[in-house]
Amino acid sequence: MSDVVIYHNPACGTSRNTLALLREKGIEPEVVEYLKAGWTKPQLEGLMQTLGVPAREILRVRGTRADELGLTDPAASDAALIAAMILDPILVNRPIVVTPKGAALCRPAELVLTLI
Repeated sequence: MSDVVIYHNPACGTSRNTLALLREKGIEPEVVEYLKAGWTKPQLEGLMQTLGVPAREILRVRGTRADELGLTDPAASDAALIAAMILDPILVNRPIVVTPKGAALCRPAELVLTLI
């Protein structure tokens, strides 16, 4: 098992580019297709702790129902955001990469280079 994990959406160009950059550097990460696998509350909370960000920082708005669900309202709590992300995994922005050096939302893809 790899010590590098990418939370990946194969339909996303940035996610594909990030995965390609890792592979170009000789790293074969554990690929988690989170749209298929889904999320758990402990998993999201642990990921946010590793990233050092609140739920709002990993919320994906573009191409999702985030506005419609009221998740972009500044008053929406982390608990509400996490609950929504569990129900609809597309609400988590991607790709997120975790390595022994840390974790990052790799937008742009080149941010992954800081983690390897």
